[in-house]
Amino acid sequence: MSRRYDDPVEVRRRDDEPAEFLWRGRFYAVREVLARWVETGAWWQRPEAAAGEREVWRVEASRGRDHGAGIYDLCFDWTAGGWTLLRAQD
Repeated sequence: MSRRYDDPVEVRRRDDEPAEFLWRGRFYAVREVLARWVETGAWWQRPEAAAGEREVWRVEASRGRDHGAGIYDLCFDWTAGGWTLLRAQD
């Protein structure tokens, strides 16, 4: 099941990729980076939206050895300078 979020998260990177993140007080270890892409704002609707670029990382992560892995979309917003969790699939 896939759920959409817009929750702030703390992300630690290793070799410029997300290695772990803290979400809702729980620590998640990234097992694998599945995809990475860049999204830009709706420049055709508003010129100021063009600056709204964000980097999205789809990762497989788990809360530990006893928990199964899930798929998470982590987003770094270049304008805001912070990370959010966009989607979780478990």
